[in-house]
Amino acid sequence: MKVKVSLLAALLIATMAVVAQAQPRPQWSKKQAQKWYQSHAWQRGANFIPSTAINQLEMWQAASFDTATISRELGYAASIGLNSMRVFLHHAAWEQDPKGFKGRMNTYLSIADRYGISTIFVLFDDCWNKTYAIGTQPAPKPGIHNSGWLQDPGIRRESSTQLNDTLHKYVVDVMSTFRKDKRIFLWDLYNEPGNSDYGEKSLPLLKLVFTWGREANTAQPISSGVWNKSLTKLNEYQLNNSDVITYHNYADEKEHQEVIDTLRKYGRPLICTEYMARARNSFFATIMPLLKKENVAAYNWGLVSGKTNTIYAWDTPMPDGAEPKVWFHDIFRQDGTPYSTEEITVIKSLTGKN
Repeated sequence: MKVKVSLLAALLIATMAVVAQAQPRPQWSKKQAQKWYQSHAWQRGANFIPSTAINQLEMWQAASFDTATISRELGYAASIGLNSMRVFLHHAAWEQDPKGFKGRMNTYLSIADRYGISTIFVLFDDCWNKTYAIGTQPAPKPGIHNSGWLQDPGIRRESSTQLNDTLHKYVVDVMSTFRKDKRIFLWDLYNEPGNSDYGEKSLPLLKLVFTWGREANTAQPISSGVWNKSLTKLNEYQLNNSDVITYHNYADEKEHQEVIDTLRKYGRPLICTEYMARARNSFFATIMPLLKKENVAAYNWGLVSGKTNTIYAWDTPMPDGAEPKVWFHDIFRQDGTPYSTEEITVIKSLTGKN
């Protein structure tokens, strides 16, 4: 009888442990978030895609996963003292080959880690092209910013009744696989929800991805960055459910300071996951010192000029493909020479890189 009772007790304890582990974790407390942030050096980096990829699918599909370029270009970043990258995923690449996709994620993380570079992974995105297909990706349209970048999940959210099941499995599988991986700094669940005229229609998916993200019980924080003050319902949900506060700002230093001051009231660490647009007076020389002074992690858009065409401004296409006099984004040319040696001097002075 004692043996049976002991066995039953052990089974009950094991069952309770499994149930407890399966419960979605709550939002981090402000104290927990601040403790986590203080355990890291100042994170500074870029939004990264290798110059040979036009979009997330070209980066992550097996046939075009370019480790040589990834390694070379992350080396450029490390050479000027950048220590973190923000990298977009796409569920269609996972759906095609879940095991291979996660293997490539691990390969990317290993390459980045060799350079002392941490990673923010982005899961969903409302920006640019609404449709996509696996396989060979289109060539860039000359002079057009992000001509081949892909939304995720894009227009399929309105036409596929089974899509949410797929997205749920994707989020939980990917995040659970890497839930304790110290090479990952942050999970950015949804880039610019409401962009591309979706507006508040993106709120249901935003709520779902936070629910799914918490199911993964990650040791890393989760967040979604505010980017447009007019999207009040989305902003409210993002700010009240993120473990740490992330945001985008492409304005000058005065407006950027006002944004920081406004977001401080939430009492959580601040991470600027997009800034630096030269044609809009957002420069390394003015914004990066501000972010360091305010202890805000800093990720500019773009590392190496390539197939995404982000040296061209959002709203100023150059159909002849000529190089603009002023680059909108990006730091390096593909051969590793900088767009501006003066900017490199500024960045190195802030990162302590000799």
